Amino acid sequence: MSLKSFVFAATSAAALTLAGVAMAGGMMVEDAYARVSTKMSASGAAFMQIMNDTGADDRLIDAHSDVAERVELHTHQGDANGVMKMVHVEEGFAIPAGEVHMLKRGGDHVMFLGLTQTLHHGDVVPLTLVFEKAGEINVEVPVDLERKPGHGGMKHNN
Repeated sequence: MSLKSFVFAATSAAALTLAGVAMAGGMMVEDAYARVSTKMSASGAAFMQIMNDTGADDRLIDAHSDVAERVELHTHQGDANGVMKMVHVEEGFAIPAGEVHMLKRGGDHVMFLGLTQTLHHGDVVPLTLVFEKAGEINVEVPVDLERKPGHGGMKHNN
């Protein structure tokens, strides 16, 4: 790679990160945000859009952040009585080639358990997403305690 190509690639990656987009290995993360339910919450969650432009199916298998003792991939499931509860998804989330997987409130999300610090509106949470094939993507996730469900983000027809 020439110096000119390297500088262009580095500048493009920095610009995308500043614009709220993170990319690595053909995986792109957009519109990430985190929240806690109350100021005294011991847990929080992160939500985002993950686009797979790799040409091959992949899977989000793990996540890491220093803002919590544990970080897990979670979803909501209903029991026989229709009561929704959060469950850890140990196998992760499949992200087919060419598709978008939404991590959203009431669905799949990244869960921060045992927060090591209070998350205030406007803070930024460093988060590493681990994909089975694409590897790791580091995402700077802003804390947005004012966002309502369904607000923000790009609209997709998937």
